Amino acid sequence: MSRVSRQQAELNRTAIEDTSSRLFREKGITGVSVADLMAAVGLTHGGFYGHFESKDALAAIACAKAFEQSTAKWNKRVSEHPDRAAALASIVDNYLSIKSRNGAGTGCPLSALAIDVAREPADKPVREAFLAGVNNLLEVLVGIQGTGDDTRDRTLALGQLSTMVGGLVLARATRGDKISDEFLAAAREQLIPTTGASEKQP
Repeated sequence: MSRVSRQQAELNRTAIEDTSSRLFREKGITGVSVADLMAAVGLTHGGFYGHFESKDALAAIACAKAFEQSTAKWNKRVSEHPDRAAALASIVDNYLSIKSRNGAGTGCPLSALAIDVAREPADKPVREAFLAGVNNLLEVLVGIQGTGDDTRDRTLALGQLSTMVGGLVLARATRGDKISDEFLAAAREQLIPTTGASEKQP
């Protein structure tokens, strides 16, 4: 059997990273085995270790990739809405949407992976990747507060991020009952007025 070309190997690695990023968000880190992952990619189980030293290493890479995607989406929304209130409203409305609730695999890793990461030992690389991702998303929110007080901006952003993630996690956990939609609506209601308040402050 001929060896896989370097180009094909790179394509295979990218496919593994992309698929794991989606599956980990859909089913949780512990809910996806290496065998499951490689089957989803269409490669053999043994081929995994030619690309990654362990599932733990891949989890960190997949987590970082998911955060990169989310951060890029948030920055794009900010760039499309120069007005701070409109920028935050765009982020909030998208985050707390039916589409986001039903599409964990392509959504924000904060709401999809937080519980899994919290259960990982402190020395697992995914925890560092998750923390870095949290800070990157938080930085986007801090940048659109505009109160003139750095501490206040950060406090507002922390509260907004907590409300979005909590609302989405609860909406997913109660999906199928009307309270799921109520969680999304209530979280939006809490955040949109905050947007206006933060914009009006000097």
